[in-house]
Amino acid sequence: MCMTPERSNRWLKNRNVSGDIYDATYESRAAAGENVHGEADFVERFAPASVLDAGCGTGRVGRELARRGLDVVGVDLDPAMLATARRKAPRIDWHLADLATVDLARSFDAAVLAGNVMIFLTPGSEPAVVANIARHLRPGGLLIAGFQIMPGQLTIERYDEIAGLADLVLAERWSTWDRDSWDAGHDYAVSVHQRPTGSPE
Repeated sequence: MCMTPERSNRWLKNRNVSGDIYDATYESRAAAGENVHGEADFVERFAPASVLDAGCGTGRVGRELARRGLDVVGVDLDPAMLATARRKAPRIDWHLADLATVDLARSFDAAVLAGNVMIFLTPGSEPAVVANIARHLRPGGLLIAGFQIMPGQLTIERYDEIAGLADLVLAERWSTWDRDSWDAGHDYAVSVHQRPTGSPE
């Protein structure tokens, strides 16, 4: 039996909070003086003009990038999370869609998958998701993804293999969004893969 994304997607099966409650945790941390925008800081370092916030959720990362002047489009499968994104940033282009199949009819300088998006995908859809996101990158564009490395979940080796199948080349890897050095013993990876500059549009 073919399962619909809503029934098989790991995030949709396990989410137990609303978008507003999810965001409230970060708002409390920010109010206490913590920098909760490490992902946006990381992405901004590459100076992209346009960013696809892939698996955007409540739009926390995309909203911050847009606040800093970047052209942002967000895509997510969860209508409850997107409701928060749309309410908090109505001028951003938010799409309720599956990352494996969405067609935005445009390209981006960078795409970011924050918040463990890669390990919340519908099992087996990872290659299709990465390939579809890669199709939305301009030549030289970057795919930036951060996710936990856990037993029984996506390995970093498999992720690199999937990225390679989408003609993406590893540019750099860190163990945190603050760019702490990476080695195989870490349980979190932030990977930057690049679409070759000679790729056809």
